[in-house]
Amino acid sequence: MEIVVLIVLLGLFFDYTNGFHDAANVVSTVIATRVLAPVSAIVMAGVLNFIGATQISGVAQTIATGLVDATHATQAVVLSAVVGAIFWNILTWYCGIPSSSSYALIGGLLGAAWTHQGISSILWDGVIGKVLLPMVFSPLIGFLIAFLIMKLLYVYLHYHPGAHGKAIFRHLQIGSACFVALAHGLNDAQKSMGIITLGLFTTGYIATPEIPLWVIFACAITMGLGTASGGFRIIKTMAFSITKIEPVQGFAAETSASFIILLASFLGMPVSSTQMIAGSITGVGTAKSRSAVTWKTPQKLVVAWMLTLPGAASLGALAYLLLAQIPALV
Repeated sequence: MEIVVLIVLLGLFFDYTNGFHDAANVVSTVIATRVLAPVSAIVMAGVLNFIGATQISGVAQTIATGLVDATHATQAVVLSAVVGAIFWNILTWYCGIPSSSSYALIGGLLGAAWTHQGISSILWDGVIGKVLLPMVFSPLIGFLIAFLIMKLLYVYLHYHPGAHGKAIFRHLQIGSACFVALAHGLNDAQKSMGIITLGLFTTGYIATPEIPLWVIFACAITMGLGTASGGFRIIKTMAFSITKIEPVQGFAAETSASFIILLASFLGMPVSSTQMIAGSITGVGTAKSRSAVTWKTPQKLVVAWMLTLPGAASLGALAYLLLAQIPALV
């Protein structure tokens, strides 16, 4: 029973770090455009993250059964995955780097499972189809959609120049920010649900890796609280270091990101909301001009994203080597 409680608590703690780490994804644009005050934006995001997290998509099942062989996973594997992801989240948050909590958890799980049982424990079809391909293409698609939306809006503003200064885009941006918050909860909280469910299955607490209702609500509440606590180090990077954002750009970026995140959620793909927002912000900046984007920031983010899977996998593997020395966990 003590091991089950530890798995649940660490899973929820990861969920909390995911919330404050990724709060920047939801609120950075509305803060940058001054459409909402920081505290109001974070509270809004927290509430809508909770609502989104209570809606089930295929992402939780992908984490629980689609990446590693659940029948051969152990308590040590699950604990190691969560510990590796938590350490990665805290390290990148402290450095103000908006890395992906999603891929941190996936990396921790893959590293721990590989160390436990070797390469045969990895379900490569799921890893490639649900993780690696979306990891590469989703931010590029987000960039392209945001770029096209922004170009269309520039055409509209050319023929309706008075609309640029009106409040319509401020209202539209609040609406699009709400959709991003909902999408973030729908995709990101599912990962914590999946890893907790996998932990409950490995301990024999549940007979099949189906997500219990109480896990859904526990993760939804924790995600909302984590988001509401804010992640101001990362907000600064996302809101002000890529390009100058006005309400019309914020609306375009958020619309693009929320569409891709929602689509990926229903396809069971645990994509990175961090990548989606950053790619979309870069897209709207490029639509204005290449010189409008501070390219050093996206380049640093790409490096951070490339390091997340192997970095978190290494931490997950190291945690497994330590935890595997405890006989009760193996």
